[in-house]
Amino acid sequence: MSRKHTLSRRKVLQVTVLGAPTHFACRRERSRYRFFTAREAAIVAAICDHIIPPDDFPGAVQAGVVNFLDLQLTGHYRYLQQAYRRGIAEIDAAAQEKFGRSFLELSPDEQVELLEERQKTEFFRMIRDHTMQGYYGDPRHGGNLDAVSWKMLGIPHPPVRGRDHYSLEES
Repeated sequence: MSRKHTLSRRKVLQVTVLGAPTHFACRRERSRYRFFTAREAAIVAAICDHIIPPDDFPGAVQAGVVNFLDLQLTGHYRYLQQAYRRGIAEIDAAAQEKFGRSFLELSPDEQVELLEERQKTEFFRMIRDHTMQGYYGDPRHGGNLDAVSWKMLGIPHPPVRGRDHYSLEES
């Protein structure tokens, strides 16, 4: 076997150990999310909490809807990643154009005003629908933490399909 195309262990260690800090330094801003940057997640959180605000029960953010969206955008909703990036950027640009500040710098009333103007857009309808799915859906998908929406509605945690619990006692 020819050795001209193989790497020595020493070279592999040099590349991985010495190259690692450079690789991580070039990454985008640090985020605890898989898809969203920290800024995108903050904008999405603000939007979601206007869609389902907290009251006597937790709102969308407390119920883990941002986590749900982030997980789904790296899974089943992967094909919507660009639509989310574009939509979040458009919301921020609209805030800058109308108020001269980013969406996150707006007061809650200004955020609501901007979102009401954009509620017929494709992005707003999509994030509204996905917020509802994350809030009312099964917690195993990353949202509805501790089944808060089911508790709010007074419904029991539904059993997983195929795992009905039957009483073994005869009546």
